[in-house]
Amino acid sequence: MSRLRAKCPDCKTFTAVALGPDYECHSCGRSFGAGLVRVPQAWGDGGEAMAEAAWLELPYPETGVVEADSLEEQSLALAADLPERPLVLGGCCCSHVGAVEGLAAREGRLSLIWFDAHGDLNTPETSPSGNQWGMPLRMLIDSGAVQAEDVALLGARNLDPPEVRFIAESGVHTGADAIARAVNGAKCSYVAFDADVAEPSELSVFMPEPDGLSLSALEGLLVEVRGRTSVLGAGLSGLSFEPSNVEPLSRLTAALGF
Repeated sequence: MSRLRAKCPDCKTFTAVALGPDYECHSCGRSFGAGLVRVPQAWGDGGEAMAEAAWLELPYPETGVVEADSLEEQSLALAADLPERPLVLGGCCCSHVGAVEGLAAREGRLSLIWFDAHGDLNTPETSPSGNQWGMPLRMLIDSGAVQAEDVALLGARNLDPPEVRFIAESGVHTGADAIARAVNGAKCSYVAFDADVAEPSELSVFMPEPDGLSLSALEGLLVEVRGRTSVLGAGLSGLSFEPSNVEPLSRLTAALGF
């Protein structure tokens, strides 16, 4: 399917056409702030339920589905097939790799706002599990797709010791002013949202962690991101396939202006 055309989530026709970064259905007339790209894969052991969550029925026109035999192939395919303003619905956080790489290739320097209960900063040498879904943020920094000084890590509360050391040494921003510091100097951004950043009672997620952020607090942070930078794209990951997720996720993407 062309990146300009997509299936309307309301009337189910394939007439939603991109007008700049937005989409308008030529059949029912509804407009949308992003094109949805599904990435129904999870790179680790036992991630089938997380991958299935990429099929949640979010209210955005579907512009494509990316499936591949390796993470490298997935990232290349996703980078090549992004709509102008993508909303990526992935299995694991590795779905953000191709999206960030694709947008960085288009725009040059961009900031990366990473919401996650975990650091995703391990390497094959430091990972306790070996699951690639614990490494995507580190992959993006090590590859040069983003600079550590342009990254904000928000909501992380279960970090491995090597991740703690990397944050201290690399300059990845954390804390209350992390967003402001990360977007300083970069004219645009991508928002990676692993749903386990939330309090487990707020969203149904694959890997719940206690003491997460409330939905209202997350909305406030996303509004802050939107107010400080031009959001080129965003991605949602780490979910379970529960229809009850659709309404809160829609609130969060609306907070970004999508």
